[in-house]
Amino acid sequence: MSGAIRALPNRATKAASLLRTIQYTHPPNCPCHSNPGHHHHTQHQQRTQVTRFADRVQNGSKRGYATPSQDPSKLKEYAFEMAASSIRFGPGVTREVGMDLSNMGVRKVAVVTDKTVDQLQAMRAVREALDSQPGIDIKEAIAWTLPYNPDAFLAVGGGSVIDTAKLMNLYSSYPEANFMDFVNAPLGLGRPIDRKLKPLIAIPTTAGTGSETTGTAIFDLASRKAKTGIAHRNLKPTLGICDPLNTATMPSAVKAASGLDVLCHSLESWTAIPYYERTPRPTNPILRPAYQGSNPISDIFSLSALRSTVKYLPRAVRDPEDTEAQSEMLLAATLAGVGFGNAGVHLCHGMSYPISGQNKGYKHAGYDVSDPIIPHGVSVAVTAPAVFKFTAASNPDRHLQAAEAFGVDVSNVKRESAGEVLGEAIKKFLEELGDQPRGLGELGFERKDIEGLVEGTIPQARVLVLAPGLAKELEQEREELGQLFEESLKH
Repeated sequence: MSGAIRALPNRATKAASLLRTIQYTHPPNCPCHSNPGHHHHTQHQQRTQVTRFADRVQNGSKRGYATPSQDPSKLKEYAFEMAASSIRFGPGVTREVGMDLSNMGVRKVAVVTDKTVDQLQAMRAVREALDSQPGIDIKEAIAWTLPYNPDAFLAVGGGSVIDTAKLMNLYSSYPEANFMDFVNAPLGLGRPIDRKLKPLIAIPTTAGTGSETTGTAIFDLASRKAKTGIAHRNLKPTLGICDPLNTATMPSAVKAASGLDVLCHSLESWTAIPYYERTPRPTNPILRPAYQGSNPISDIFSLSALRSTVKYLPRAVRDPEDTEAQSEMLLAATLAGVGFGNAGVHLCHGMSYPISGQNKGYKHAGYDVSDPIIPHGVSVAVTAPAVFKFTAASNPDRHLQAAEAFGVDVSNVKRESAGEVLGEAIKKFLEELGDQPRGLGELGFERKDIEGLVEGTIPQARVLVLAPGLAKELEQEREELGQLFEESLKH
């Protein structure tokens, strides 16, 4: 076994150790989220880096904590939370899922997949694992999810499959709810999830979305010609089983697009506004959003995932036999999921939803599908050069660190040039990766389409609020988004 392969468990072990720390400090059944009336225990008085964050100076005085006499809508956030699914990582761990469900006392499981994944090794391994545990009914659960009232859900596939399983789990627990009740505001009501959902195990077959660890479910809202979603930490899977053997069958084009999603998850969560700049401060911890802004813990995951993606994605795309690169990209996707699942994403993702939803007929090369498709990772990355050139003024040093992750020597770069340098680094990376559109123009969009793309972006408030430097006034925000789309027409 090569030295490179031996190094992999060390990285995985470190990641798993950090995830266990998060689970210990914020377990899935944390009482402050399952019970809105719960109050935290008194905090100890030792000052830490985190408390220093909370004590930043605001308007010439130290920021105070919430009191009944203050208007929460005018107060900035003073705390952040970390929540992540339990993660199991390793080649061949898919075969353990039957034992997991048996250990949970599950008798009936609804398995969610798609017709492509259903033919792959991942589903063969799942069937064998379930068949090995007597009493678990798979076929009837797949066909009759809601009336069958399964004890648990099992998602095997990419982000769309996992997100679908999240929604099935959610609405089977709220049979009386209107669909728009939980959809992110302003499109929906943004109702918090205050009931205990059933166990959900997610087995990703792509290295991209990180959905196996997040409380976010994205879907198409046809009436608005855009994607939107539901986001709440209680929506996250109980367990994510990350098996590098399951991503080995991805075609090269899918690896590239999935990896670009990881790239932008990392960049956006790393550069999102700091959590202490987000408003309003929640009046109850159950109302604290899943996407909170960058914070000291999410930063660790985001920057690590960025560095790994830059290093391993080109290798994974070019060489299907490079098992180290495949494994590292799956790990990077999961680490990025923890990072953005708590810090959030911003402009690239907010702008990507109308790009996908308003597709003019583009069909990405390498995708074996009958209908036009702009892969999510492609729709996200196509605006990245313009976006990070725009956001750099908010935190030049952080953007220079990102450029350094791309291999740029930033020792003599002026801070005011951070955006230009990072934007050029992203352009170069996309060009060298190959088979990527050099702007929205190659996806079929023209200048006349910009207004529609802007209007499709405006409702993505849950991510736009985390965009550094974006105007708060609506007309100015429209103008800035229009400029970003125009700059993205051609790289």
